[in-house]
Amino acid sequence: MKIARCTDGGAPFWAVVDTGRGEVTPIAGAFAEWAPALTRGEGVGVLKLAGAARPLASVRLLPPVEKTNRVVVAGANYAKHLRADFGMGGHTQPVAFLKAYGALIGANDPIRYPPLTRELDHEVELVAVIGAERVDRNDPLSSVLGYTVGNDVSARDLQRSGPPGVGMDLFSAKSQDDTTGLGPWIVTRDEFPAGSPKLRMTLKVNGDTRQDASSGEMTWDVAELVRFVDERSRFECGDVLYTGSPEGTGQGSGRFLNPGDVVEASVEGVGTLRNVVSEIAS
Repeated sequence: MKIARCTDGGAPFWAVVDTGRGEVTPIAGAFAEWAPALTRGEGVGVLKLAGAARPLASVRLLPPVEKTNRVVVAGANYAKHLRADFGMGGHTQPVAFLKAYGALIGANDPIRYPPLTRELDHEVELVAVIGAERVDRNDPLSSVLGYTVGNDVSARDLQRSGPPGVGMDLFSAKSQDDTTGLGPWIVTRDEFPAGSPKLRMTLKVNGDTRQDASSGEMTWDVAELVRFVDERSRFECGDVLYTGSPEGTGQGSGRFLNPGDVVEASVEGVGTLRNVVSEIAS
């Protein structure tokens, strides 16, 4: 099942997506009212639909997360990415941090080019959406409603600008307004084989493939990441978790994003974000 967060110009609403028919059907009630039952596998019957289907093309697809929820990002989770793009070895445990909600954009929204950077980078990622009221740390995947696509756009020069001895400035690098793609929708966990997904992830810039890898190459899989984060700061229903990006970023190649670039981030079985980089903001 595909579930999207949409707007037709008014208040945002959640909807069931039928890509074959090109339609969305609104869901009644708040995400937290129906997501736990879906996460438990109770099926589409738990949803109360609100009104008739409408054309998918008539709505704007928003990031599939409420403003009250957290956006958690796991970094340094692909060994090839660390070696090829940063010249680094591995870590002994996951790394995670928070991203500002205001950084998020929808599947077809423009990527804002922040004025403070000249090294705007792309990072395609599998994103897990928490649907349970509380994570079961003995079975973390049972707490995942489904998966969506992320593009963790980063300002690399700002990332390196932290004071000596303090470390990277991840806030400036990762939370620039209107830069980070999320969507186009959530595909529920039952659409995938059991276990942490092993899905092809690609990112293209103007049709040129920059990243091409599998989520099965993660150092720490989705279950391990969910448990790691929840042990430190409990997940709530509706929170999202970016799970890291593979090799092929601009950090390694020196090919950063420019105004006018068309960026397409895709995850097999989930969907594609297609975002155009804006002119440098003033």
